[in-house]
Amino acid sequence: MTTIYHNPRCRKSRETLAILEEQKEEFNIIKYLETPPSEKELTEIVTLLDISPIALIRKNEAVWKENFKGKDIDDNELIKIMVENPILIERPIVIKNNKAVIGRPPEIVKDIL
Repeated sequence: MTTIYHNPRCRKSRETLAILEEQKEEFNIIKYLETPPSEKELTEIVTLLDISPIALIRKNEAVWKENFKGKDIDDNELIKIMVENPILIERPIVIKNNKAVIGRPPEIVKDIL
């Protein structure tokens, strides 16, 4: 089953969701702002994406700039920060068969479908 971590207010997230619908994929939508991933889930997502936690953070968000920018924060703490502030998680994230991509650009999701 395919899973999309989705923010309905984000254009790229909506475009990625449309691709899943066009592909007739069966998928699960997680509105991560309403239901943030746990630390364990987010750690697994980072591992599947094969990136460091800092690469998953939206650094232009006010909460990042005001509270964390320029600080020396380890990976475990970055995961906790994203769980507590899910607006900081880059989106959309699509996972299928132990592969994951960030839908930027949205078409990249086709690589794992």
